[in-house]
Amino acid sequence: MKYLFVLGRNIELSKAEVLTYFEKEKNRILNYNLIKNGLLIDLENEISQKIVDSFGGVVSVGKVLAFGNSKEIQKKLDKINLYSGTKNKLNYVLWNFSEGYETIQNYLKERFREEKLKATFKHLTGSIKLQDGETVFIPSSNLIDEEYFVFGKKEISFGKIISTCDYVSLEKRDMEKPFRRESLAISPRLAKILINLSYVKNDEILLDPFCGVGTILSEALIRGIKVIGIDKDKNAVNGSIENLRWFKFNSQNYELINDDSSRAKISGANVIVTEPDLGETLKKIPPRKIAEETLLRFENLIVRVINNFKGKVSGRVVFTSPYIRIGKKRLKCNIEKIVSSTGYKMIYEIPEYRENQIVGRMIYVLGK
Repeated sequence: MKYLFVLGRNIELSKAEVLTYFEKEKNRILNYNLIKNGLLIDLENEISQKIVDSFGGVVSVGKVLAFGNSKEIQKKLDKINLYSGTKNKLNYVLWNFSEGYETIQNYLKERFREEKLKATFKHLTGSIKLQDGETVFIPSSNLIDEEYFVFGKKEISFGKIISTCDYVSLEKRDMEKPFRRESLAISPRLAKILINLSYVKNDEILLDPFCGVGTILSEALIRGIKVIGIDKDKNAVNGSIENLRWFKFNSQNYELINDDSSRAKISGANVIVTEPDLGETLKKIPPRKIAEETLLRFENLIVRVINNFKGKVSGRVVFTSPYIRIGKKRLKCNIEKIVSSTGYKMIYEIPEYRENQIVGRMIYVLGK
C-alpha cells in the first residue's frame, strides 16, 4: 500500500520520525521517495486513517489510488469514484509533488464536468516556511470538500488526503492544562516526535529525567506508554502531578519523583526521552565564550544523568540540547564527548530551530 505523508517545517526531523515509527511497528517499508515536503512510502501493511494523530511532524496523510504514467493513471481513475460527498457542489485542491501536475489537474476538471458536478478548483493559499527557508503551500480554508495529490516524476502517483492533523485542538489542549511554562516549554508536537524517535512501544516505560510540568509524559501516556518523570524543581513536579490528574490518566501508569536525576534511583525503564535545561532564554546573541560555557555545562550534566541511569535503561536515549546562535553561525554541544563518556552510539543528530531564534535545539538519538 502506498501512502503520502505531508511533512511539517523540519523535513529531516519529520522524515526520521515517520521511518522510525514504521520500523518500530514492524510495518515493513518496501520503498520511499521524498519530493519537497512530501514523503511517499510503499508499506507492506495498510494503515489506520487516524494514524496522523500518532505523529508530531506530519501535516496530512494521503492514500494512493493509482500510479503509473499519466495515461495509465487516467484509465485507472475512470473506474474509481473520486468524490464521496452527497452535495452537487464540490471545492477541491490538488497538492503538487509532481511534474505531471497540470495533466492531472486538467483530467479532474474534465472528469467533474462530465459528472455534472459544480466543482471548483481551489489554490493552496496557506503556507509553511520550512527550516531550510523554502516556503511550501497548504490549504488555508475549511471549505474544502476533497484534497487530492499528485506525486512523482517518471512514475506518477495520484491519491486522496485521508486525514489531517488537528493542530488547533492540540494547541488548545496544551493551553488549557492547569500548569504551563511559557519560556521553558516543549510543545506537544515536538514531544510526539521525540517519543517516536525513541522506538518505545505501548506498555513499555519511558523515563523523562527533566520532566518539568509533564508535556512529554502526557503525550506518552496518551499513547498507552507508562512513564517515570523526575525533576529537581519541586514546583515543576507538583505542576506535572496536577497536569496528569487533569488529563485523568490512571495513576498506576506514572511515577513522579522530586530529585536530582544525576543521582536519582529507578527500578527500570525502556527508554529516556527528555528536554534538559537548555540554558537561560536569551534576547541577544551571546559572545562565543558564554555560549561555550553553556554548552559545557550541558555536556557535563547530560553525561552524569545518562551514566546514572545507563544500567536501568535498556533502549534508546533521546534528548534535545542547546543550539546557540553566535553571529551567522550556531554552536552545538560536543556529541563525541557525550557518546564516548557514556558508551552509547549516535543514531540521529538533527537541528531544530527557527531563523531568528537565538537558542534552538539539536536533537540527538543515541543507542547502545
